[in-house]
Amino acid sequence: MTKKRGKKDPLWARLSLVFGALLLLASGGALVGGNLLLNHYSDQITHDGGLGSAAAGATIDGPINLLLVGIDERVGDEAMGARSDSIIIAHVPATHDAVYLMSIPRDTRVQIPPSPKTKYPGGTDKLNAAFQFGYQNGGGRNTGLALLAETVTHLSGGLKFNGAAIVNFDGFRGLVEALGGVHMCVDEKVTSIHVGRNTKTGEVGKTMPYNFTNGNPTSLKPNMEPKVYEVGCRDFLPWEALDYVRQRDKLASGDGDYGRQRHQQQFIKAMLKKATSAGVITNPLKVSEMLNSVGQAVSFYNNRVSLGEWILTLKGVNPDKMITLRTNNGQYNPEKVNGQLFESLDQTALDLLKAFNNDTVAQFVANHQEMIANDAATPASNPSNSGR
Repeated sequence: MTKKRGKKDPLWARLSLVFGALLLLASGGALVGGNLLLNHYSDQITHDGGLGSAAAGATIDGPINLLLVGIDERVGDEAMGARSDSIIIAHVPATHDAVYLMSIPRDTRVQIPPSPKTKYPGGTDKLNAAFQFGYQNGGGRNTGLALLAETVTHLSGGLKFNGAAIVNFDGFRGLVEALGGVHMCVDEKVTSIHVGRNTKTGEVGKTMPYNFTNGNPTSLKPNMEPKVYEVGCRDFLPWEALDYVRQRDKLASGDGDYGRQRHQQQFIKAMLKKATSAGVITNPLKVSEMLNSVGQAVSFYNNRVSLGEWILTLKGVNPDKMITLRTNNGQYNPEKVNGQLFESLDQTALDLLKAFNNDTVAQFVANHQEMIANDAATPASNPSNSGR
């Protein structure tokens, strides 16, 4: 189907499958080509640099922290630049048998370090602006990612990263289609602002259902009804899955970005479960199709550690050991400064970042089980909107 994207529509979903993609590569590489295939796809997806002073040592023998980034990039439009619309930290303990996912709200108020290469002097802004200030003036993705990573390091009190990844939305779409969709549980009624049905012609996805004012959906267009995802578990077609996890404006509980973060994390688990299912990894043609999609979707900054070593190290992580965590317990924590609305991390979220740094996450989560986001978690009540 064809879907149009509004001018203000963020391409946040570029991020979500990085971790699953790495494990997918492990499954595929073992089945259909060994080192030759691995080297081929390694050349497609791995990149040097991108972490600046936020880089950890070039080893993944101990605990691992990955910065996963989805960006809204206007290719060929330097004036528009690029912003990171999704930021997730993935922590793998030294035992290399689990992974913890924590989303950092893009509106979080942070101190952004200077970027001499792009002539940005440093300052206080929203977290998603860090990538843009590094990207501008010819900095590109590498410098944008480095400045974002350094900003998160400053926010967290010193957390360093063993690797990072950026996912391209169009390539990501191909990866979802290669899997044939996923099975997910909808935890709150979600109304799509991007996909609708024309009640006269019956066409789906040809026209966005809502009118927009200043980037916000307002009234329904004539003869249009939006796609609605009702509560319950079901198989999602590829286009439905991608549309569902894009939404944040018309979530039944009004939990906006936090609801979207939760759905993104659930989607990662669903994709990984599908990618590692017997019907997928035993089909060489499907594995090849997925690997080709990964090469188009993922830009992986490996911090001078070979992709083969990454795969060998992460092979013990499976969907049942992927734990998604609710930042700020899924509730808005707004902060208004000089008339501008920001999000701020509560003390528990800051303590979780310290636990990432100290590799004490298992103990921390055991003492804060309210932070665990189940696959169909009940959203927090009465959050306020922290701004777009």
